[in-house]
Amino acid sequence: MTQTLPITPWRLFTVEVRAVRRLSPSFVRVTFTGADLDRFADNGYDQRIKLALPLPGQRGVYLPQGPDWYAQWRALPEHRRNPIRTYTARAVRAQLGELDVDLVLHGDGGPATRWARRVRPGDEVAIVGPDAGYDGDHGGIEFRPPTSGELLLAGDETAVPAISAILERLPLDARGRVLLEVPESTDALPLLTPPGVEVTWLTRGDAEHGSRLVPAVREAAGRLLADRQPVGASLIAEVDVDTEILWECPTPPTAVPLYAWLAGEAGVIRTLRRHLVVDCGMDRSAVAFMGYWRHGRAA
Repeated sequence: MTQTLPITPWRLFTVEVRAVRRLSPSFVRVTFTGADLDRFADNGYDQRIKLALPLPGQRGVYLPQGPDWYAQWRALPEHRRNPIRTYTARAVRAQLGELDVDLVLHGDGGPATRWARRVRPGDEVAIVGPDAGYDGDHGGIEFRPPTSGELLLAGDETAVPAISAILERLPLDARGRVLLEVPESTDALPLLTPPGVEVTWLTRGDAEHGSRLVPAVREAAGRLLADRQPVGASLIAEVDVDTEILWECPTPPTAVPLYAWLAGEAGVIRTLRRHLVVDCGMDRSAVAFMGYWRHGRAA
């Protein structure tokens, strides 16, 4: 008798690159195709996925199978461990067996950046993503807005794909501000947004990361929270972004004056979170913050 394995929230998809499109100096869109991508769940918002990349000299990607695949992968010797990086599912066309992922091009110091600069149609990778056959919460979505209140979405170029996907799923009556810091003015991409959401692109140029984003968030928070009663300054534990992961995405109350979603370079995001919670007195449960990367570390 054949035993049917239970469907789990996430599964492994073996895919190949169908198309590569340069969106701007800093962004490239990779379209993947695969025989079983019709089972990829289209959850929208900032749905996280894992991309497993080929090792040098390999054409394909070979990941362990089963529910404990990650532990098996971690146990492999480094020279046999395919690099794995986290990205956002930018667009899903399940009926066509296609998935878009937008990648950021910066530097050439890590395996993900090197792969993004050299990717070509026909290249093979593996994706760990949500299985549409699973009847439940897949996880991997950090955007959890309240039922009322304004929104503040802010991040650097690494947050642009997630924020872009979030904006496309917002209700038409959503209101708030979006602040996006990017390297070049031509990195400003067309976005589909509700009429009540204002988007501002901030060109950093050669300046430090956060040099445009931090003051813009402070100004926007001051405007959005004007005449609102703060909950009071909270004590927050300092996170050493060089040794710890900066990542907390609580579920806010059903109604708050402002819900903030922050993502990007960990040091910058730590500064922004402290300003909103300590200086502005925002409810800690209404601030989602994610250190996507750390300055000085290879991507």
